[in-house]
Amino acid sequence: MSREFEIVREHDVDASPEEVWDALTTGIGGWLWPMEYEPRTGGKAPFDGVVAAWDPPHHLVGRNDGPDGWFNQVEEVLTPLPDGRTHLRYVHSGVFVEDWDNQFDGAGAHTDFYLATLRSYLAHFSRRPVTYSSTDAPASSNSPDGFTSLRAGLGLPDDVAVGTAATVSLPSGDTSVVVDYAQPNFLGLRTDTALVRLFGRNAYGAPVGIAVHDFADDATPSETTTADWSEWLAKVYA
Repeated sequence: MSREFEIVREHDVDASPEEVWDALTTGIGGWLWPMEYEPRTGGKAPFDGVVAAWDPPHHLVGRNDGPDGWFNQVEEVLTPLPDGRTHLRYVHSGVFVEDWDNQFDGAGAHTDFYLATLRSYLAHFSRRPVTYSSTDAPASSNSPDGFTSLRAGLGLPDDVAVGTAATVSLPSGDTSVVVDYAQPNFLGLRTDTALVRLFGRNAYGAPVGIAVHDFADDATPSETTTADWSEWLAKVYA
């Protein structure tokens, strides 16, 4: 049965409101995925939505409305702090039409990961051009041990902790990384030039997924990165 939801997160961010605003509006591919906002209230928002509020660098709302009262909305409020940082209030609200508990749990966990990636982007790669790639693992990854298999393929233990420096096995070869996010179903790796995000969506009834935010001046084209990861994931789940 359809039912509304609201996910609220608040963080102090080590960047100015102007820098955070840029990340939320023009640098979205650096931490989420590429999207565009028409810079005015009433303009076009992602997924055929509308910009319900545009007040840089303070208040942004993107909203999508559908039939029978369905809607999806993301609101971000930026408050400057005395030390030059920013307090970010992030509210995702809308309607889940089925499987409410599972969707709510999954959306909340993804929100935490995305906002952690935003903070990592602001700290290390802010305002740099990005090449974004993403793909899903084979359907066989949608199993209880799907994400465990992925960590094993990388060469990382299940209990790897944030701050760990390691050499992992990526499609491009052995690579030095820092673990910047670690939860049972989510893992974030940072290299000198990229953020690699790994999603244990098997916990929510879907295949494992990956996303790569590549900030290198000579970044591999997105299609090549996607193909390389698809081949790598096929071997992990063979």
